[in-house]
Amino acid sequence: MNTKTRGIVLRSVRYGDAKLIIDVLTELSGRISFAVRVPKTAKGKLKRQYFQPMTLLDMEYEWRERNTLQNMKDVRIALPYTSIPFEPVKSTMLLFLAEFLYYVTRDEQQNATLFNYIYNSLEWLDNSEKDYANFHLVFMIRLGKFLGFQPYLEEYTQGAYFDLRNGCFTSSLPFHADYLPQKESEQMYTLMRMTFDTMKVFKLSHNERNRITDYILHYYRLHVPNMPDLQSFDILREVFA
Repeated sequence: MNTKTRGIVLRSVRYGDAKLIIDVLTELSGRISFAVRVPKTAKGKLKRQYFQPMTLLDMEYEWRERNTLQNMKDVRIALPYTSIPFEPVKSTMLLFLAEFLYYVTRDEQQNATLFNYIYNSLEWLDNSEKDYANFHLVFMIRLGKFLGFQPYLEEYTQGAYFDLRNGCFTSSLPFHADYLPQKESEQMYTLMRMTFDTMKVFKLSHNERNRITDYILHYYRLHVPNMPDLQSFDILREVFA
């Protein structure tokens, strides 16, 4: 059965001389892995540049229940980026978020709301001209809503601690080590209330931005089974050094 859908490339791994293994988050079917033969000439339909991480695609594929790797029939870039490839901060953010999404969506089935959030967020980043340094922070913290473990804000009071295990604020110290100090808890609370359009008022130093990124990743590792440390975080950390 052939299916047409939008997709977001999460990872592309070379397999042999002319094949790629592509992991894609699709709008209609969630996560799917494809085996793609990329021709060496420019005449083929499936071009290697289509499968860079976080590329937004319109695609048609053949679904076979028994196959681990599906067959991609046709593909084109749905929304070519106009700024991301040419701006190092944006492209580094996308490299980091591609690895992040690869792990947090591993078992994701059809979830159009999640897909649209990611798709629209990437479009926003590409269109933005300034004030996007906090993009990855707001993106990650708001993503939890679509994955089923959104932090609970209602219990916040000044001087509270953010309990990373339970995803809530508490006025007393938790009986475990997975919580944020009071200053960082206040920053996290402020961040959770931000949108892409309002995050420009949230002023952070490079060190604070890296530290909060680390806290958010810690939060996800507590809620996503077998989520490893992200190798691309070291590159992102250098950008905000």
